[in-house]
Amino acid sequence: MTPPFAVDWPTVASLATAAGTLVLAVATYSSVRFGQRSARIAERSTAIAERALLLGLRPVLAPSRLTDPPEMVRFGEGRMVKIRGGAAAVEREGESYYFVIPLRNVGNGLAVLQAWHFAARRPELSTPHAEPAEHRRQTRDLYVPAGDTGFWQGAIRQPNDPFREGLEEAFEIGGTLTVDLLYGDHEGGQLTISRFILTREEDGTWHPGVVRHWPLEGIDPREALEESS
Repeated sequence: MTPPFAVDWPTVASLATAAGTLVLAVATYSSVRFGQRSARIAERSTAIAERALLLGLRPVLAPSRLTDPPEMVRFGEGRMVKIRGGAAAVEREGESYYFVIPLRNVGNGLAVLQAWHFAARRPELSTPHAEPAEHRRQTRDLYVPAGDTGFWQGAIRQPNDPFREGLEEAFEIGGTLTVDLLYGDHEGGQLTISRFILTREEDGTWHPGVVRHWPLEGIDPREALEESS
């Protein structure tokens, strides 16, 4: 006869084992979730740190200041063009046009100018930049140190050059010229396109201004703003 208050030890053992397994499963689940969350936080922190580092080394080009020293620029055929701080050069000799923009690197990384795109018109605010492949390669790399000055130079010489469209009229009447510069760091990274416009003052001086920067690697802040609005 079984006592009225007898303990069913096999059942108790089974329940204890089940409870222990449940506790272990909960602990394991919590540990895995915590580990995944920690990994996500660490990954995000690393990405933020890497982006902050890159931003701290990114070159950013703007026109030089009026107080910056003048530059003497030589073109391949021997032509010399002198520019002063804050003033661009747009010159014509025969059918050839020569352009020089004095630059200042307001970023923290060395800027290496690689290519350019030209249009003899004022761009609309919504006008996008041309694809990098449509930019014309510099015949030599041009360097602008961080926090220092330099220049960009370009020329249009051939009569069938597509960049020549509208140029003669714009030169004669003092119309706005648009120059997009493609540049990056010394390793070819952090590619950026900066849009410069050249306008002629009443005294004949061409004044450079920068109106747009497009980072080709990473997040464009304007696109991020549009997505969040």
